[in-house]
Amino acid sequence: MAANTKSLQIIMGAPGVKGKTVTALPKDGLTDLIRSVVSENQDFKEPFYVLDLGVVTSLMEKWTRSLPTVRPFYAVKCNPDPAFLGAMAALGSGFDCASQAEIESVLSLGVSPDRVIFAHPCKIESHIKYAAAVGVKLTTFDSIGEIEKIRKYHPECSLLIRIKPPDESGSMYPLGSKFGALPEEFAPLLQAAQSAKLTVSGVSFHVGSATTNFSAYRSAVAAAKAVFDTASQLGLPKMLVLNIGGGFTAGPNFDHAANAVKSALHEYFKNEPDLTVISEPGMFFAESAFTLATNIFGKRVRGASREYWINDGVYGSMNCVLSNVTLNAPFACTSNHGNPTCQGMKTYCSTVFGPTCAAVDTVLRGHQLPELQLNDWLVFPNMGAYTAAVGSNFNGFKAAITTHLVYSNP
Repeated sequence: MAANTKSLQIIMGAPGVKGKTVTALPKDGLTDLIRSVVSENQDFKEPFYVLDLGVVTSLMEKWTRSLPTVRPFYAVKCNPDPAFLGAMAALGSGFDCASQAEIESVLSLGVSPDRVIFAHPCKIESHIKYAAAVGVKLTTFDSIGEIEKIRKYHPECSLLIRIKPPDESGSMYPLGSKFGALPEEFAPLLQAAQSAKLTVSGVSFHVGSATTNFSAYRSAVAAAKAVFDTASQLGLPKMLVLNIGGGFTAGPNFDHAANAVKSALHEYFKNEPDLTVISEPGMFFAESAFTLATNIFGKRVRGASREYWINDGVYGSMNCVLSNVTLNAPFACTSNHGNPTCQGMKTYCSTVFGPTCAAVDTVLRGHQLPELQLNDWLVFPNMGAYTAAVGSNFNGFKAAITTHLVYSNP
């Protein structure tokens, strides 16, 4: 679906985007854009991202169309790029923050505190004090100790009890081993919050990142409804918020996940007209909006095999994506001006290493690539989720990477 002109105008005026160069990108124009960036900056060999704000707009439209009753609170940890956060804010998203620094980054863009959930079940005390000072008044908890901290440092904050989902199978990164109250803990935790004179506004859960078991949403919503019922039986004020967490990806699986969520909400909460449902998607919005371009700075030939070194890798942008890293056509911008995408060229079994001295810093192994030379480029799509956010400066290779803004009309 085409991103509309109104959305473009909204995003162009967003903090983090306003005043920056945003290039119009025709369909299938990414290759030409990257060639332009490389040719115009021939001395610039550092890796760079391309952020497509048109993709962000289309994804927000898809979310609104598929889950119209669920308001997204984007998980800042997934990718805190200021332009990306500004675009999400302009498109109406709330924000899931887990620390003082994340809250500061969102508020600095002009986002009001009521659009932030402090969604870390175990918070540092000074961060709680900061949230109280700036007016962030919704958070999560799953222990007695957290109740005590909130009572002491932010008693006006509303709480969501974070529960462990009954079934997380199929998730790329399950979270239940670290967060979430167990069924036998629901009533004691609700009673402890009541005794502390804190308001429990609802329930929160997270089925795990990139889940493929969509029935997990149904079982988690059912468990949440049981907590709502328990709170009512204990005489707590009526709970009005359900946070269904994240776990969504933007590919074909999203429709299945959205249908599972809608079906579960209808089954368990159809008699709750005042219920506010929120979610904490990260990968859904960030992953496909970013493309990473890397420069080849080293090469070794061993018989029929080729080995290349690029200037980003496992300790940088690819820390969390090695299991599903993909590669666009290489860009032989230096060695093959007439055929930079190497169409029809012979390929070789190739290995691609990252820049550090660590042997595990291997990006691709046994991958078919054409003959490439120093200062050619390799380009990786779908590089927005848990990439720059988790990159390090290991071995002296800096994690900060320039981002070029474009706006496509898919």
